[in-house]
Amino acid sequence: MPQTEAHEAYEEPRSARLVAWGNAWFAGLASPDDAATAVRGDDDAHVVRGLPGADGAGLTLALGRLRALGATGLRLALPAPGHPLGLTGPAEFNARALETGEAVLAVGAPWGLVPEALWHGADHADDGVLAVSWHALPVNVGFPADVPALRDAERELVEGMREATESLVRLDVAGSGPAVQRALGRLRAREESGAEELLAPGYPPRAVRVLQSARRVAALIAVAALSEGAAVSAAEMSARADALRPLERAARRARVAAYNSAVDEPATEGR
Repeated sequence: MPQTEAHEAYEEPRSARLVAWGNAWFAGLASPDDAATAVRGDDDAHVVRGLPGADGAGLTLALGRLRALGATGLRLALPAPGHPLGLTGPAEFNARALETGEAVLAVGAPWGLVPEALWHGADHADDGVLAVSWHALPVNVGFPADVPALRDAERELVEGMREATESLVRLDVAGSGPAVQRALGRLRAREESGAEELLAPGYPPRAVRVLQSARRVAALIAVAALSEGAAVSAAEMSARADALRPLERAARRARVAAYNSAVDEPATEGR
């Protein structure tokens, strides 16, 4: 179970894939079809709902329509309860993004997209078709909430890892250490094997490095939170969660900063 949760923590949200490859397309570094294929991944179909001039269209046409509406790039939001990370409002869009846990905001155009994945024809992947609807809603134009610069995000992750490790050791709840290291070792090997491409063309090396660190931290948190260790009482489990919560927030902030760096960081940052 911990290994499964860690693997899921390592997967990138659909909104993140759309931001990365959408920005590559806006920059002229990926064709519309290649970008749409990368965003779709293993899903069967993607369609955009509610975007003026592209209601019911696929991703390729929707990206073109966003550009016609004034968009010059895309940003990622990964909000959580009490933490509207990457959002700009209004309340209706924020609520929908918070319910899903992810969203895309256009840069230069007052539109945002929130994905909804539904199985059609069956209850699971064996027989059904996974269709993703991107619901387009108006958003406020402005810089998103609580998104750090890449340099700051990288520093926060390092500090957060050190503080969380010290807290867990003090609480004597580090019994899951070997399981954490085994899971992270497998995930790190997957990275080093080149089995997947992080981000998309046009992103600076610092962004790739920050995203790698954020993914490892997310996997560590998933394993540490669920693995069998020394936290046997409700109080000890609560203490573990308290120790990991700031690190989880730092990892989400770093993830968003990495994806948004294509539009928010100077061209020379982190190269």
